[in-house]
Amino acid sequence: MQRLALGLLLLLFCGAVSAEQVKPPKAPATTPAAPADAAKKAAVKAPVPKKPPAKELFGAVSAPAPLAARAIGSYAKGCLAGGISLPTNGPDWQVMRLSRNRNWGHPRLLDYLERLASDARALDGWPGLLVGDMAQPRGGPMITGHSSHQIGLDADIWLTPMPDRILTPQEREDISATSMLKDPFAVDAAIWTPLHTKLIKRAASYPQVSRIFVHPAIKKLLCEQAGKNRAWLAKVRPWWGHFYHFHIRLSCPPGAEGCENQKPVTGDDGCGTELANWYKMLRKAEVAAARPVTPGAAPPARGKPPLSLGDLPRECMTVLNSGGGMPAINPDGTVPAALKAMAGKDAGPPAPHLDDAALAALKAQLSGSKAGSKPAPDAAAKPVTEAGSASVPLPESKPSPEPASTPGTQAGSASAAEAVPLPDHKPH
Repeated sequence: MQRLALGLLLLLFCGAVSAEQVKPPKAPATTPAAPADAAKKAAVKAPVPKKPPAKELFGAVSAPAPLAARAIGSYAKGCLAGGISLPTNGPDWQVMRLSRNRNWGHPRLLDYLERLASDARALDGWPGLLVGDMAQPRGGPMITGHSSHQIGLDADIWLTPMPDRILTPQEREDISATSMLKDPFAVDAAIWTPLHTKLIKRAASYPQVSRIFVHPAIKKLLCEQAGKNRAWLAKVRPWWGHFYHFHIRLSCPPGAEGCENQKPVTGDDGCGTELANWYKMLRKAEVAAARPVTPGAAPPARGKPPLSLGDLPRECMTVLNSGGGMPAINPDGTVPAALKAMAGKDAGPPAPHLDDAALAALKAQLSGSKAGSKPAPDAAAKPVTEAGSASVPLPESKPSPEPASTPGTQAGSASAAEAVPLPDHKPH
């Protein structure tokens, strides 16, 4: 009986087991095969060579592009094909800071400078021009000194008269231009002469000239000394830093394709509201320059990044590469040949700075204006005039860049004796 009972129990148990659904075994989890490009991503990326800024590329080239003469782009974003070098010595000029290799320009600029030097000596009694920066051999952005001067139509002329002898190469590197300022707001009457006024008037009188840039204090003095013939003043515009030289800018050659002119000036001589606004900016800049740096304060905001080669007109790549001109570039993106261009000395002294007493008076004057008090009747004509000896950082980044474009005014026609057209092309 016991055996029979056990047999029945076994039959019942086996039947229950056989009645269950047999579940398939779970497949082990598998990792999908990595796509082909995943291996590339996993691999260590090779460092991408850094692209140097355009100023280092153009600053490293020592010879002009062997192409037809052409100003390409705008004054602050362009380049120069077929540049010609102004001879370092001429009958009425000498080129300064020869190590910079910036005495290059469009033929239109060279024709103008030779004519200006000759006329200023023969007709006005100016001893001769000391020529500062023009353009690099292929134009383009510069490592130091300027944001313009890129298309071979800009030139700096020192306000220091040329000596009556040929300067040595070393003297041209070491001699400093003379500041015309007594203080941040006024020209030094002991240095400025009527010949300086005649020189700038002569420079502005030619029809090729688009702008002449000077310090606001020099513009103010020229407004006072202009006399009845004021048409030439419309081309003379204030700009930061131009207190030991003036900056000449020519218009594009007639019919030049791809050369961008500035907006033409109008009939305003610039001696009214514009000049008064510049003096407001000068006062604010003087106070800002004397403001102490607070320990732990956030650093000042950085300016725009330097121009890359891609920021310039497409033709500038051809200009740079023409004749094997592209300089060697290190793996880290530096351009060895460009380092020499950084070593040149500034042409002139730093701008003058107010002493403590004059600065305090200026701050009180500005505070009174903010509080609602009326300014002096002729605020632009009666600035604070006490000066110390320290330098003044200007609102623009140092070195002071010239404007790519400034709103201005159109000069009327100069007299026939002054506005003599120059040839567009002249053999050199």
